[in-house]
Amino acid sequence: MKLTADRMYQASLDKDSSFEGTYWMGVKTTGIFCRPTCTARKPKKENVEFFLSTEEAIEKGYRACKICKPLKKLNETPQYIQDLLAELAQNISLKIKDADLSKRNIEPVTLRRWFLKNHGMTFQAFQREFRMNAAFKKIKNGESIIETALDSGYESLSGFNEGFKNILGISPKKSKRQMIIDLKRIETPLGTMFACAVDEGICLLEFTDRKNMEKQFISLSKALNAEIVQGENKHFKQLEEELKEYFEGKRQIFEVPLYTTGTPFQEKVWQLLREIPIGETRTYKQQSEFLGNPKAIRAVGTANGINKIAILIPCHRVIGSNGELVGYAGGIWRKQKLLELEKAILF
Repeated sequence: MKLTADRMYQASLDKDSSFEGTYWMGVKTTGIFCRPTCTARKPKKENVEFFLSTEEAIEKGYRACKICKPLKKLNETPQYIQDLLAELAQNISLKIKDADLSKRNIEPVTLRRWFLKNHGMTFQAFQREFRMNAAFKKIKNGESIIETALDSGYESLSGFNEGFKNILGISPKKSKRQMIIDLKRIETPLGTMFACAVDEGICLLEFTDRKNMEKQFISLSKALNAEIVQGENKHFKQLEEELKEYFEGKRQIFEVPLYTTGTPFQEKVWQLLREIPIGETRTYKQQSEFLGNPKAIRAVGTANGINKIAILIPCHRVIGSNGELVGYAGGIWRKQKLLELEKAILF
């Protein structure tokens, strides 16, 4: 993808998210620089210049736009929300009300909007789901329903039973035959990701702005016959630590357990992806030849496309036969950044 000034300017007019991370636009008349997706009114073409890094824009004397915040990680969870989530994880009976938020100088309406946009539910609904996730695991581990209800902050068993059933679709008594998938947002230098996990390991890792993200959730839920619920998981901490080391150039191999859900052919394709050495790439044709079926190029491409575990199962290391960076649901710019990072790690 050749980034001409005309192409970058048009992408900014279109607010094209596929160009996120590839360039930043400086506005000469205001002295600010923006992301390609900035919602501010677009200046005339003669009044802009483009940069391939934020550092370059700052060196030229530009300051960061207050609307699109180009120096922040893409879709980053604000620190005050991260602090709230940490409190909830430490105390499942905690109920943070609007009055509590106001005491912390947090505007309830702003928080509500953020959760609706990023989680598809209000903060209060998120708290209820989070508590029920923890309650579900307690009951699965043998704790009594009434003790779990009290520990979860409920004063009546009937209220707990009703809330449990509304969120998980079954009563607490039947929960031992049910399975849930834990869901969490994870921050990375290339943007926020959704992580899903079960007892066996990580079963989904995708950038939150991936197209058709909802279909990915539906597919995973159907494959495991389980509800996806906001909550903690024993594998999330290891995942976050290993991703941090990876982006810092300190890790080449991921050790966190994975749990994949595919056909035998798809499982073979994904295993082959994990065998591509860091710092190297293969074409779809080479992958099909490694599988012993040179004509399966399209099938290999399809399997790559429905891989639910980005980075850890490195489909970004597969490129077109002409060397083009094609076919990455997280965005071609991310594919480029990941390959650049891995060469830096290796060399």
